[in-house]
Amino acid sequence: MLLRETRLGSPDDFVKSYVAAWNSQDAPAVADHFSENGTYIDQGDARVLTRQSLAEHLVDYFSDDSYRYEVVGDVLFSDKAIAFQYRVVPLDPSEDLQGWGGAEFIELDGVLATRISDYYRIPGRRGLSNAGKSYAKSGLNDEAMEMLLQSLKTVMEVDEAFLDPDLSLPKLAERLNTSVNHVSQAINAGHSMSFFDYINRFRVAEAAKLLRQKECQFPAILDVALSVGFNSTSTFYTAFKKATGQTPAQYRRAHSG
Repeated sequence: MLLRETRLGSPDDFVKSYVAAWNSQDAPAVADHFSENGTYIDQGDARVLTRQSLAEHLVDYFSDDSYRYEVVGDVLFSDKAIAFQYRVVPLDPSEDLQGWGGAEFIELDGVLATRISDYYRIPGRRGLSNAGKSYAKSGLNDEAMEMLLQSLKTVMEVDEAFLDPDLSLPKLAERLNTSVNHVSQAINAGHSMSFFDYINRFRVAEAAKLLRQKECQFPAILDVALSVGFNSTSTFYTAFKKATGQTPAQYRRAHSG
């Protein structure tokens, strides 16, 4: 059944349908989860496939596929992205085959994927967790950490969650469908900064963009601060000068020409 015919209403529905297509070894059904110009990024083999080339590749892949795909743990999601972990197990346990694990990060446009990045580690091959990254102290394995960091990136850069002046760690965790502890760990381990420094980094970058505009819609510095999510000018001035080495007014004058 094609994805656009199912009227999927939740991230869980998308993932169930997508994984079911893989397990049915139905190449066209897998491809139908992508938008017309969607791409599949095979991080393990470092290659990018279009929707059409993925379908063609999977025809050959499925002809010799003896595995089943299973979702592991919770499905993480934001307004425009989904992330989940999976494991791959042999269809016949008696066969001398070894399974592996991975994680997929899905960027959406409506109910279809514009890009799916597949991170995995096959025994005997260089994989995600062999790439020199270690998050042992975070309590999350490498795949889970990468998945959460990708979700954070989308929530900040695409959804612009930082514009919410009431954004808090619990609120961000709820939006990502995960725990407060895991979000805090991801920010600390992945970016070496606190939650507030992480959020303010995006707010300062957006403020700097506004201050560089010749005809800014917010002529007053206070209005710029409020528009990017800061609750006070003092917090804004401190964060802005820490990041740029200049006050907002100095920055505006330096970029007014």
